Amino acid sequence: MSTIATKDDVEIFYKDWGKGQPIVFSHGWPLSPDDWDTQMVFFLQQGYRVIAHDRRGPVSRQVILP
Repeated sequence: MSTIATKDDVEIFYKDWGKGQPIVFSHGWPLSPDDWDTQMVFFLQQGYRVIAHDRRGPVSRQVILP
């Protein structure tokens, strides 16, 4: 699982697969990055780099760092 830390010490989950021209997938409430998996696999097989990030909120996988 890949994460990025924000300035206010929150880690946000993201997926980053492949190489090539990037396509970024951004979900809305109440979905998650997992909801893009079918589309991400399709574009990954076409030679794209695919990225999906989680959002802050009660349904996300965010972790507040100690």
